[in-house]
Amino acid sequence: MELLWPGFLYALALIPILVLVYIFILRRRRPYAVRFSSLSLVRAAVGKQSQVRRHLPFVLFLLAMSSLVLAMGRPVTTVTLPAANATIILAIDVSRSMCSTDIQPNRLEAAKSAALDFIEAQEANVQIGLVAFAGYAVVIQEPTTDRNLLENAVQNITTARRTAIGSGLLTSLEALSEIDDSIPSPFSGVEPEPMPEGQYAPYIVVLLTDGVNTTGPEPLFAAEFAKTRGVRVYTIGFGTAQNDSPMNCGSFQSGDPNDANQFFFGGGGGGGGGNFRRGIDEETLKQVAAMTGGAYFAASSTGELEDVFRNLPVQLMTVTETTEVSVIFAALGAALVMLAILLSMLWHPIP
Repeated sequence: MELLWPGFLYALALIPILVLVYIFILRRRRPYAVRFSSLSLVRAAVGKQSQVRRHLPFVLFLLAMSSLVLAMGRPVTTVTLPAANATIILAIDVSRSMCSTDIQPNRLEAAKSAALDFIEAQEANVQIGLVAFAGYAVVIQEPTTDRNLLENAVQNITTARRTAIGSGLLTSLEALSEIDDSIPSPFSGVEPEPMPEGQYAPYIVVLLTDGVNTTGPEPLFAAEFAKTRGVRVYTIGFGTAQNDSPMNCGSFQSGDPNDANQFFFGGGGGGGGGNFRRGIDEETLKQVAAMTGGAYFAASSTGELEDVFRNLPVQLMTVTETTEVSVIFAALGAALVMLAILLSMLWHPIP
């Protein structure tokens, strides 16, 4: 806790002065004597708590004065609160390997279904954006609370060649920079002050892929940008070990000689055969998550992927704020003053 106006602490010097005045007043009272026939009567009349009752109101008054002085110093503290402007970016791999039918009807359709369920389950005030990446990455839906726009964007994505995981992450950060000036774009050349250890921005990126990075920036290079911006990245490795399963994404099938140049939108994407890697680089995905404060999840079926989305710790999105807490000390001081007055009237009523 810090004080905005620490000079007011000098007023605490009044406390020992008040104590000295209190002692001086007590000693100035005239001594008097009363005769009793028995000391037992004195003990019964005075009681064990007489000293406490005599001085407690004054002690409470001193505590009240101390609390009020602290309130005048305007104390501030750092608090962590649930983020009111939480934003989630879904970065989905749409490389051709997502057409694999080892997960029915194919990996891409299963990912779409799980993403739609995830979007529907979020609070109405949570903004969600959508990034698709294959050979390069694009923002296909800027962060929004409009669930209809998000549903249409998810339904319309399709596949393209190669896998640029690093580009997908950098483009996700770019989307966040568009809604928050405190998060510089990774393409701007401007670097922010690194977030304090253990503190994060109220944003997360959920990155789903079924392969390895084949083009563009390295994922760990992109993760450094997310780390300095306090953006946690949760990575999902999606797929099975059945790399020889047939592929089918609408008009694109294994061995299809056609090559329509559609990318991310429209009906089905082009051909290109099955000569690409479909193994998941779990080690890199784990490192990306660990560097940014996120976590890695593996899913090998539609049900497992739905469970991963359902259990993502989106409730951990918080914002750290510096808040003035003067009112707490002022209220405490007022309460102590009232208590001191009440006890004084009860124990030492005015004749």
